[in-house]
Amino acid sequence: MTIALYGHPFASFVWKPLIALYERNVTFEFRMVDPANPENQARMGELSPTGQFPALVDRDREVTQSNAVIEYLDLFHGSGTPMVPEDPREALEARMMTDVFDDYIHAPMQRIVGNALRSEGERDPRGVIDARALLDRCYAWLEPRLQAKEWAACGRFTIADCAAAPALFYADWVHPIPEHHAALAAYRARLLARPSVARVVDEARPYRSFFPLGAPDRD
Repeated sequence: MTIALYGHPFASFVWKPLIALYERNVTFEFRMVDPANPENQARMGELSPTGQFPALVDRDREVTQSNAVIEYLDLFHGSGTPMVPEDPREALEARMMTDVFDDYIHAPMQRIVGNALRSEGERDPRGVIDARALLDRCYAWLEPRLQAKEWAACGRFTIADCAAAPALFYADWVHPIPEHHAALAAYRARLLARPSVARVVDEARPYRSFFPLGAPDRD
């Protein structure tokens, strides 16, 4: 029986397991969660405590949260190199960098996007200022750490890069990486050139009109 991934191609956190699925050559069925597929929306509400995607279903096993889905794939599916290194020390580095991209790039980026989706009277200008400041701090923290690296951790493509790809893709749309952070910009470009990442970018391309701040004419 083929495993099923529930989500939407434009959703940033859905990109993470999609990248891992493509990296590890896993056969799966993608189940679109949108108003045109109410049965998938209803199922997603059962799979996640908040109804937020992604979620993976493998027979009687149900896995929610993007990082948990990636680790589940490492354990049970695919023929490629595991996204979480087997060496505990390397695994710690990969998970740490994953948390950095999730918490300090992805989260403030989504705060800015979420604010744009609110009605005028419900917007939080101070929250946006704080989110942009956090992105600036994290860009500056990442810059020296990426100057001598091809990938984010462990000398190879890992779960950290699965997290970095959507985080940096969309973050650079809402709060561009400054020119003086050349290493970070080059890392983002390497991510987008990776076949698994390029595939998810292309699959999401038809939905760019959904982006509330206006998708830039690039990438």
